[in-house]
Amino acid sequence: MNQHLGRRGMLAQSGLALGAVAAGALASSALADADETKPAAAKSPAANSLEPFGYCLNTSTIRGQNLGLIQEIELIARAGYQGIEPWIREIDDYVKAGGSLTDLGKRLRDLNLSFESVIGFFEWIVDDDARRGKALDEAQRNLDQVAAIGGKRLAAPPVGATDIVHFDLNKAAERYGKLLELGAKAGVTPMVEVWGFSKTLGTLGAAMMVAADSGHAGASILPDVYHLFKGGSDIQGLKLLAGSSIGVFHFNDYPANPPRAEITDAHRVYPGDGVAQIGDLLRILRDINYRGMLSLEVFNREYWGQDAMLVASTGLDKMRALVRKSLG
Repeated sequence: MNQHLGRRGMLAQSGLALGAVAAGALASSALADADETKPAAAKSPAANSLEPFGYCLNTSTIRGQNLGLIQEIELIARAGYQGIEPWIREIDDYVKAGGSLTDLGKRLRDLNLSFESVIGFFEWIVDDDARRGKALDEAQRNLDQVAAIGGKRLAAPPVGATDIVHFDLNKAAERYGKLLELGAKAGVTPMVEVWGFSKTLGTLGAAMMVAADSGHAGASILPDVYHLFKGGSDIQGLKLLAGSSIGVFHFNDYPANPPRAEITDAHRVYPGDGVAQIGDLLRILRDINYRGMLSLEVFNREYWGQDAMLVASTGLDKMRALVRKSLG
């Protein structure tokens, strides 16, 4: 596929391909939901037609409070979330302090909290063979950690290749396919993460191309409200996806100012407190049959200075209110 296609062409071609490969992922999801040996939080989070999604907290939202992974887990469960999305460095810190991955998984299950995804940073996409080899070793380590805990997914952003214009997306797709092979062996799905500031995978269309051409039925995308805006992707492009092709959806909002060229991660706000077309986005996700988690991910320093439970609870209340209002 020609990587120089315009975004509309990329969306059209890659979206149709993803819809075709989504059946395998959907079947796997259905089998997982039918497994009665799993805790309730690990099954389909949909409670009713007005709230067809689950609610997850990405720990970046309360990073500034420096709670540590165990306290974060307990707080997130008390706040009423169904899932958690930590960062690899938090897991590494937990292990360095003497923590057991098996015990961590048990704690999550005891709290009925689904270990939805982990945010990792490894250069799976780069052209340099030596760097990419080291990156795959790191990816394997991350995948093994997630599997040992009982997690489901691993984010795969385009680390190391964010400033390359006209990156060969066919090569990116091949490399993502190899990453998916590692994930399949570990029982964990790597997700192509859309990074709006990236010149490689900065648009939804580019991520869709990479996933569609990976040659793997388990291909999965990790979109983000802020990153879709930052990269210039219209939310209408999500209509070309099967819901099962989205692993997790990062949920947040952004203000009217600063403009797209100047806005950064730190400007993210609670869903509903900005100008994103959240209602339209939620209806699209419902209509394409996405039934996964909305994971609150913000890096707002003002929130980091507040009580962590207040931030977590406020975020959940705002997400649920938006979902009910938009889908009611």
